Amino acid sequence: MGLRSYIATRILLTIPMIMLLLSIVFLIIRVIPGDPVLLHFERKASEEAMEAMRQRLGLDRPLPIQYFEYLGGLLRGDLGLSMQDFSQVSEQILSAFPATLELAISSMIVAVAIGILLGVRASKSYNSPQDHSIRAFGIVVYALPIFFLGMIFQMVFAIDLHWLPANGRFPPRLQEPRGLILYLSKPAEGFVGVLAWSSLVGLICWALCIAALKRKRVKFWVKGFLISLSVLLAGWLVWAYLAWNFVNVGALRISTGLFTIDSLIEGSPLKFVESLRYLFLPSLTLGLVLSGVFIRLTRSNMLETLRLDFVTAAKARGLRETAVTYGYALRNAFLPILTMMGLQFATLLGGAILTETTFSWPGLGRYLVDRINFRDYTAIQGAVVYFALMVAAVNLVVDILYAYLDPRIRF
Repeated sequence: MGLRSYIATRILLTIPMIMLLLSIVFLIIRVIPGDPVLLHFERKASEEAMEAMRQRLGLDRPLPIQYFEYLGGLLRGDLGLSMQDFSQVSEQILSAFPATLELAISSMIVAVAIGILLGVRASKSYNSPQDHSIRAFGIVVYALPIFFLGMIFQMVFAIDLHWLPANGRFPPRLQEPRGLILYLSKPAEGFVGVLAWSSLVGLICWALCIAALKRKRVKFWVKGFLISLSVLLAGWLVWAYLAWNFVNVGALRISTGLFTIDSLIEGSPLKFVESLRYLFLPSLTLGLVLSGVFIRLTRSNMLETLRLDFVTAAKARGLRETAVTYGYALRNAFLPILTMMGLQFATLLGGAILTETTFSWPGLGRYLVDRINFRDYTAIQGAVVYFALMVAAVNLVVDILYAYLDPRIRF
C-alpha cells in the first residue's frame, strides 16, 4: 500500500474514533449524578427560573435530540453556551488555547533538547559514572510531582532571587502584545492603478522563471509558451483585483495569540523579553519532568543503533564522531522518539493542568479547573471534546510523519 493510501486509511480510521470519543463524553456528562441547573442556582431560584434555564440550554429536550443537536453544533464550531455567563464556550476555549499552545511548544523544546542531548551522551559513555548520573537524573525528574518542582522554582528564582516572575503570563503594567496592525486605505487610482503598478512585479517574476528554465536547459515550444503566458496573465489579474479589494478593509490585525511571536511581529523587544521571562519557569518545570522519558528512550535506542554495522562502517571511513553520532545513529534511532514526542505533545495540548494551576497560567488546563469549580457542565464538556480533538489530530499527524520517514510502515 502506498503512502497516499496509508494516509487516507488513517484519516478514515480517525473519524469513527472521534465520533466514539464525542459520544462517550456526551453520555458521561449527562449520566453522572446531579442536576447542573440545580447546582448552578444552588437551590436559591424558583422552579420557573430553573425551567427557563433548562430550555435555554436545551436540557428539556429528549436525549437523542440533544445528541444530534450537539453533533450539529460541533460541525458548525458551536460548543454550546456557558452555564456561568451564557457566553459561547467555543470563544472561551479559543481565547485560552493560545496560552496552552505556547506553553506546550516551549515545554516540548526544553524536554526534547535536554532529553536527546543527555540520552545521546549517556549512550556514548555506556556503563560509566556519567551514564549512571544521567540515568539517575532522568528517573528523579520524571518522578518529581510537577506542582512540587514548580513551587521550588518559584521559591528559588522568583521569591529568593527575584530573577523571574512567580506566576501569570504577562506583566499587568504593560499592554499585551497585539501583533501587527496594518491600517489600510482605499487607493485613489482605483483598480486600473493597482493593475498598472503590479505589472512590473509580474513581469519580473515571469522573466526570472524563464531564466531559471533556460538555465536548466528546458526546451520551449509555442503551445507551452502561450499556455504559461495565459496562466500568468490570469493570475496577475486575479491578484491585482484581490489586492485592490484587500486595502478596503480599513485595518488588518495579524496576531497568533502567542505572546512571544506577537511581540516580535509587533516589533517590541521589551514585550518579547517579558513574555520569555513569564514563560521560562512553567516551561522549564514541565520540560524537565518530560525530559526523563526522552532521556531513557534516546539512550536505549542509541545503544542499539551504535552497535549496528553501518555505524561501524562510518567510523572506519574516518568520519567525525559528531557526524556519525548525530547524522547517522541518531537519525535511525529517531522514529520511536518522534512517536513519543507526538504523544507527549498531545498530552500537553490536552492541558497541563497542574503546571497551569501552579503558575496561574491562563490556558485550557486552568480554564477547565475553573469551570469545574463553577460546575459549568457545558464548558467542561466543550473543553473535554476540544482536548479529544487535539489529541486525535496530533496522533494522526504523528502516524503520517512516521510512515513518511519509514517507508516500511504500511498496512
